Amino acid sequence: MDPLSLGKKKIHFIGVGGSGIFPVVQILSGLGYELSGSDVEDGSTLARVRDLGVKVFVGHAAENIAGAELIVYSAAIPANNPELMQAQQNKTEMMTRSKMLGIITARYKRSVCIAGTHGKTTTTALLTQILLENDIDTSAIVGGVLPILGGSGRFGQSDVCVCEACEYANTFLDLNSSISIVLNIDNDHLEFFGSMENLISAFGKFCSQTKDLVIYNGDDANTKEAVSVASVRKISFGLKESNDYYAANIKRPRFQSTAFYLFKGAEKLASLTFNIPGEHNVYNILAGCVAALELGLTPEQLKTPVFNFKGANRRFEVLYKSEKLVVVDDYAHHPAEIKATLIAARQSPYKNIWAIFQPFTYSRTKELLDDFVDALSLADRCIITDIMGGREFDDLGISSSDLAKKIPNSVQISGFDDVVQYVIENALENTLVITLGCGNIYKAARQLVKKLEGECS
Repeated sequence: MDPLSLGKKKIHFIGVGGSGIFPVVQILSGLGYELSGSDVEDGSTLARVRDLGVKVFVGHAAENIAGAELIVYSAAIPANNPELMQAQQNKTEMMTRSKMLGIITARYKRSVCIAGTHGKTTTTALLTQILLENDIDTSAIVGGVLPILGGSGRFGQSDVCVCEACEYANTFLDLNSSISIVLNIDNDHLEFFGSMENLISAFGKFCSQTKDLVIYNGDDANTKEAVSVASVRKISFGLKESNDYYAANIKRPRFQSTAFYLFKGAEKLASLTFNIPGEHNVYNILAGCVAALELGLTPEQLKTPVFNFKGANRRFEVLYKSEKLVVVDDYAHHPAEIKATLIAARQSPYKNIWAIFQPFTYSRTKELLDDFVDALSLADRCIITDIMGGREFDDLGISSSDLAKKIPNSVQISGFDDVVQYVIENALENTLVITLGCGNIYKAARQLVKKLEGECS
C-alpha cells in the first residue's frame, strides 16, 4: 500500500522530534509507512515517536539513514548535516517537510490550512478540537501539543485535514488547501521577505492557490490587501459589524474566561464562552468557529468544544500556582504577540507581572528592537536572556543587553539556572511570572517550577 503515491515505503526524518515534523510522522505512521528518525536531544516527544513504532536515533550520523528510500527534513536542518550529506552521496531522494505537507494535504477533499503571523497554532488546535468533539474523524497537523490529541498531529479516516500553514520561506505555498484561513499579517520574517509588500504578496499567492474558500480577518488592513487578489469565494470575520461573521457583546466574567455573541450579519448564531485569556484570542476563536460552520457544523455544535478548549501547550500555559507565585509559559516571540500576552496577564488578579524573554534570531531582534522595548515595558520586571540564534549567526552587532538597557526595571541574565535563582530570590508576593519566546525558554519555566515545588515539599 502506498496511499500517498510516494513510490517509497521506508522514510527517514531528520529532526523527528521537532514540532513541525512530529505531526507529519503521526500521519505517515497512520498511513502505514515504515519510518525512522533522528534528533539531537532525547525527551518526551521522542518517547511519543517511539510509541508509534518508529525507530529513533539520538544524534545525527550518516549511518542513521541506512535503508531509507526517502529523507524528509525541515528548513531548520543545516546543509552540513551528516545525514543530509550522506543522502546526497547515496543519491537518496530528499524532500522538505513543506513538500511532504503538500502531498498530505492534497490527499484530503476538505483540507483547511490556517495561516497568519499570529494565532496559527491556537486556531488550528481549536478547529481540530471542535471537529473531533463532534465525531468528525479529522487528520491534524498542529504547531503545538493539543491535549485532546496527546500530541501535535493525528491521522483520521475522514476527508477533513486541518493543517497549520507557516509563511516562513514561503513554505505555505507548498500546501494544497480547499479552505484557507488568514488570521493577520504583521512585520515578521522580513529577513526573508525583504519588505511588507513582499510578505503581503506571498499571502496573496497562498490565497490564490486555495480551491474553494478563503476565511480572512476583515479588521486587518494587510490581510484585506492580500486576499483581494484571490478570485475564490471569500468570507470575513472580526469585531466590526461590517464583517460576514463578527463577535459582539464581548465580556470577561473572570480571568481566563471570555464570552461573546457570534453573529452572521444580523442573525445571532450562538453565545460562546472560551477559557483562554486575551482579546486577541477572540479573533482566533472566531476564525475556528467560522471554518467549522463552513464545514457543515451547526452553531449549537460549537458551544461545548469552545468551552472545553484550554489552548495548545505554551499558549498562556499555567505551570504552577501558589499563594505567592503563578508561573506561566507562552510561545509569544513577536512584539505584537508579547504585547497581547502581557495585556492578558495584566487582566489577571496578580499585582506584579514579571516577563522572562528569550529573543529569537538576531535579525528579528535588531529589526524590531524598539517594538520589543515597547511591548516588554508592559511588565513590572523584565529578564532578558541571551538571543537564541536559531538559523542565524551572530554577525549583526546586536545582543540581548542592547534590549535590556532600553526597558525599565529590566536585567540581562544569560543562564537559565541564574534566571531561576534571580526569580526565587527577588520575586514579590502576588506575582505572575511568564516566560516568553519560541526557543527553549520553556526549560527555564520548568526549572523554576521544579525549584518552587521542591521548596514547598
